[in-house]
Amino acid sequence: MTNTLEIGAEAPQFDLPRNGGGNISLAEFKGKSVILYFYPKDDTPGCTTEAIEFTAEKAKFTRAGAVVIGMSKDSASKHDKFVNKHDLKVALASDEEGTTLNEYGVWVEKTNYGRKYMGIERTTFLIDKTGKIIRIWRKVRVKGHVDDVLEATKAIAKN
Repeated sequence: MTNTLEIGAEAPQFDLPRNGGGNISLAEFKGKSVILYFYPKDDTPGCTTEAIEFTAEKAKFTRAGAVVIGMSKDSASKHDKFVNKHDLKVALASDEEGTTLNEYGVWVEKTNYGRKYMGIERTTFLIDKTGKIIRIWRKVRVKGHVDDVLEATKAIAKN
């Protein structure tokens, strides 16, 4: 059964392997806003574009008091290759077991050319500095998405 998180809910905690070695956890960013974006697979066209666009705006997210974390089922070593190939500057968490993907409700049944399979629904969560979800973008279209997330992040930074 897929979990469906709502705005105002407490963001599920995670502590997962990350690119560059070590782990990354939601708890380590308490007091900052977190943009947690889920994407299907490293080094595929839409996922690469999204990661490059988040990287390009990283300084603006930082100025707004936010950190950006991408997450997929790819291994940390695959993330390292992806980061190095595209000079990415955002943290990438590896959820190979899919536990966090399930907790956030982004591991869903998808259909492609009539074939049903389980996969990650491209989704972004904006989590405030207290750990509450304040914005959710589901079934994200990559074009213009990072700009939308940045505007929402800047708006909460003013509050």
